[in-house]
Amino acid sequence: MYDAILVPTDGSEAALDAAEHAFSHGERYDATVHVLAVLETSESAAIVGRGNQKLETLHEQGSEATRRIVDEARERDVDVVGAVEFGNPDRAILGYAAANDVDLVVMSTHGRSGVSRFLRGSVTEQVIRDGDVPVLAVQR
Repeated sequence: MYDAILVPTDGSEAALDAAEHAFSHGERYDATVHVLAVLETSESAAIVGRGNQKLETLHEQGSEATRRIVDEARERDVDVVGAVEFGNPDRAILGYAAANDVDLVVMSTHGRSGVSRFLRGSVTEQVIRDGDVPVLAVQR
C-alpha cells in the first residue's frame, strides 16, 4: 500500500510522535521513511550582515532534528532517508513528496499559532488542503 512515507520534522516532541506513526507504517508496509526538515529563510536571511551565519545555524538545527529521527528509524530497522531543505514549509513538503513519489505524509498538527495561524493556517492544514497525497495528522 505504501512504498514511501514522509515525516516532516521541526525537532519538536510532536514531530517525534508523528515519526513513531511513520515508523509503524514503514514497518508494516516495508516502506522507506523519508525525514524532512524544512528551514524557513524569510526571517533569517533578512538579518543584515548575519544572514549566512544564521542560515548555517538553521541548517545545523534542521540536520540535528532530521538525524534524531533517522537514528531512531535505523534502530528499529526501518529503511530511512533524511533531508534538509530551505523554503516555505508546506510548499517544500509537497514538492519533496512529489519528487520522491511519497504515498503518505505523516505529520503533527502543532505549529503556527496566533495571527500567523489565523491568516495562513497551520502547515499541516496547508499540506492537507493543497496536496494530492494522503496525510495522517497526528495530534499530540
